[in-house]
Amino acid sequence: MKKPIITLKDIELSYGSETVLHNLHLNILDGEFVTLLGPSGCGKTTILRIIGGFLSPNRGEIFFSGKKINNLPPHKREVNTIFQKYSLFPHLNVYDNVAFGMKIQKKSKDEIDSVVKEMLGMVNLPGFINRNISSLSGGQQQRVAIARALANHPKVLLLDEPLGALDLKLRKDMQSELKKIQVQTGITFIFVTHDQEEALSMSDTVVVMDEGKVQQIGSPKKIYDEPKNAFVADFIGESNILDGVMIDDYIVKFAGQTFKCLDKGFRKNEPVDVVIRPEDIKVVDYGKWHISGSISSAVFRGVHNEIIIDIDGFKWMVQTTEHKDKGNKIGLVLNPDDIHIMKKSSYSGKMGDYSAFSDEFYDEQNYK
Repeated sequence: MKKPIITLKDIELSYGSETVLHNLHLNILDGEFVTLLGPSGCGKTTILRIIGGFLSPNRGEIFFSGKKINNLPPHKREVNTIFQKYSLFPHLNVYDNVAFGMKIQKKSKDEIDSVVKEMLGMVNLPGFINRNISSLSGGQQQRVAIARALANHPKVLLLDEPLGALDLKLRKDMQSELKKIQVQTGITFIFVTHDQEEALSMSDTVVVMDEGKVQQIGSPKKIYDEPKNAFVADFIGESNILDGVMIDDYIVKFAGQTFKCLDKGFRKNEPVDVVIRPEDIKVVDYGKWHISGSISSAVFRGVHNEIIIDIDGFKWMVQTTEHKDKGNKIGLVLNPDDIHIMKKSSYSGKMGDYSAFSDEFYDEQNYK
């Protein structure tokens, strides 16, 4: 069983009257690809800076392999960081950028030569040793930054939104490269992003954050399939989030109807949040089933059609391969495993209704 390589215990950090991290607890297991995911300002980068030694918390303890490192300076921590802007030295060529840390450590020329070639081979830049940094593309510069960070053989690599400046195709290519490198080296990667797809596709473990607090920790599948609250359900993919009442174990009432579900352990008649993913809803002819409504918006998304349906004033999102036109009336079918029940939280009632989605909304986005 893997052991924690980093433990953050009771971490709090404030800037003046603003608390950035609230009583944060986090274990990061050795050899995992862990992603800190959340909106801007939620505390993701602050955690990286605390682990790297660039920030000190107002309260709490930081452990590395069981040893407290609160007072250990950054250069003595077995951690390297890759930033979004890469921070390469423009006056040095690729070789000297990758070799920089090893030269400071006064390693032998033979060892430096060997490691530089190994690292550049790992990031698929074996013929770039003598290239100038200014002659490289953004993706190539990022690979050099990765090679430089790995050259000192850190036990943990911190990555602060390193793909943010890349175009979509290159970004996806680099997602695969980073995951491959992490598996190949066995180094613990702690990756910061606000991109949900990026987090789901790369990570062993996802830490979802908001307002300086951890909302949920788990595998990408666990977090997507079983979100703990309305924030997680809304932030990770698309979700219809409705008010419901848990009638009994495996029975829930919402949208004016009673449904079978797979959840239990709630009080009888307990108010709950009901999550239904748009891709789990089956579209059928109007009037045949007990959920039905009219289409207020229909947009073709390539692999599917995204339609917004008005059901008694609540706007549902449905993703379907079937073509449907605005104004049509349709029915919806839900199976028990399409319905996920969550306890009420401070996020309840604030998200999950797609009233903002309409033809007018899409027109504004496309033509402004």
